[in-house]
Amino acid sequence: MTQKGNAYMSANATMEDFEALLQESFEIDTPDEGSVVKGTVLAIEAGQAIIDIGYKMEGRVDLKEFAAPGQAPEIEVGDSVEVYLERVENARGEAVISRDKARREEAWDRLEKAYEAEERVEGAIFGRVKGGFTVDLGGAVAFLPGSQVDVRPVRDAGPLMGMAQPFQILKMDRRRGNIVVSRRAILEESRAEQRAEIVGNLSEGETVDGVVKNITEYGAFVDLGGVDGLLHVTDMAWRRVNHPSEILTIGETIKVQVIKINKETHRISLGMKQLQDDPWGDVEARYPLESVHKGRVTNITDYGAFVELEAGVEGLVHVSEMSWTKKNVHPGKIVSTSQEVDVMVLEIDSVKRRVSLGLKQTQGNPWENFETAFPIGTEVEGEVKNITEFGLFVGLEGDIDGMVHLSDLDWDRSGEEAMADYSKGDIVKAVVTDIDAEKERISLSIKALDGDPFADATAGVKRGAVVTVTVTSIEDGGIEVEYDGMKSFIRRSDLSRDRAEQRPERFSVGDKVDARVTNIDKSSRRLGLSIKAREIAEEKEAVQQYGSSDSGASLGDILGAALKGQDD
Repeated sequence: MTQKGNAYMSANATMEDFEALLQESFEIDTPDEGSVVKGTVLAIEAGQAIIDIGYKMEGRVDLKEFAAPGQAPEIEVGDSVEVYLERVENARGEAVISRDKARREEAWDRLEKAYEAEERVEGAIFGRVKGGFTVDLGGAVAFLPGSQVDVRPVRDAGPLMGMAQPFQILKMDRRRGNIVVSRRAILEESRAEQRAEIVGNLSEGETVDGVVKNITEYGAFVDLGGVDGLLHVTDMAWRRVNHPSEILTIGETIKVQVIKINKETHRISLGMKQLQDDPWGDVEARYPLESVHKGRVTNITDYGAFVELEAGVEGLVHVSEMSWTKKNVHPGKIVSTSQEVDVMVLEIDSVKRRVSLGLKQTQGNPWENFETAFPIGTEVEGEVKNITEFGLFVGLEGDIDGMVHLSDLDWDRSGEEAMADYSKGDIVKAVVTDIDAEKERISLSIKALDGDPFADATAGVKRGAVVTVTVTSIEDGGIEVEYDGMKSFIRRSDLSRDRAEQRPERFSVGDKVDARVTNIDKSSRRLGLSIKAREIAEEKEAVQQYGSSDSGASLGDILGAALKGQDD
């Protein structure tokens, strides 16, 4: 090889080495696009920072990218900063860099670690969007839902804007660039710690001051200085409280007693009435059984009415103790709320704090009152209230009813026949025949108004007496007769002691006949009569007066002498 050829080969080798070294330097020294690199601020001009990122590369970044939301940018010439390299060179030969994107990448790395460790992160609310707010977490933008701003709804979020404060990351998705944070979780955790401390300093039975924060139908929530307690409506006063607003107002400071503390849930039950004297302490002494007191109706239910005897002492008048006569009526038809009534104490249970009261007992038993005013035999007047198959119900004084049985409607007719004479609403008169106050029954009789014709007719008649009757009808089995307006019947066997004379046809209607009274049946209202018994009695009497069975005189002689004696 010639010297010239060697020189050419040497020069060619040198060029290849240079190119290889140059390519190697490019590969080693030039940063990758899409990475974060360090740079130095060379100058600040026209609202931008000129940054040298090395490798003989410079780029520009708007100053606003160096400012936190709502604050002025903090950057000076010579500062070392990290930027995101988007492109190595643009049309002007400059590197395309971004401070925001660098901060975002840095922030995402930091936030992912915090999210995995469930640690709080620092941030600031800087904007309002639909459904919530935007939060700057040191380069990454997160969404703060409106429900996660505070433990209670926030009407004005102005004071919270731009203020650095801690947040809890609820959800992260780096691929989609979504972060959801909560301020409420931080507050609840802090509040729980504060609540635990306050609850730990309280003890059951302790008396504390509190401020009424909220009132509901069932009670009131009272702020005890950072922790709320529930004051139930039943623990506000010993008396009945229909609604807490009757005795409390929001914002009012009250003294309460700590009744119960649940260490696990930190729930506190409070009471006001416990700071007052218990009216049930000596209730039995102040309200003896069967004593009568005035009270006020506080509540009416289907089963009775509650009556307040004094503040904190309330009793129940059961529906069965409200009226003697109104059995199936709603209590609201008898008494009204706030009405003052006289009640009798029937029973007291101090343990269960129950008083049984009676309203009807203070009005007297109407059946006993009726018996005093209208004793048996008195004539009364009333309206026919109801007609049943066994009689009439008549309304009487005292709002009670008396009953006229079918058998007490008429002396002569059957009850069914007599019932046709009456209609509901008729005003009738009757006689009181029986009163049973215990069974609440009054018996009446309409037919007794005219007296008892049977009793009148038989008043002077005794069994064995001989009476004169008039034949009114001839029957096969005997004869029908009448005595002083009372009908009776003499059977065929009683028409004569002589069987041959026991013939009904030997009598005629209108005949006067003497007969002996064998029975007086007041229940069936019948006289038992017998001509045969009269004849036998007369024979016996004649024998006793005029002879004996062993005197030798004949029966005809004895009867003849007896008849002659009667004629004389």
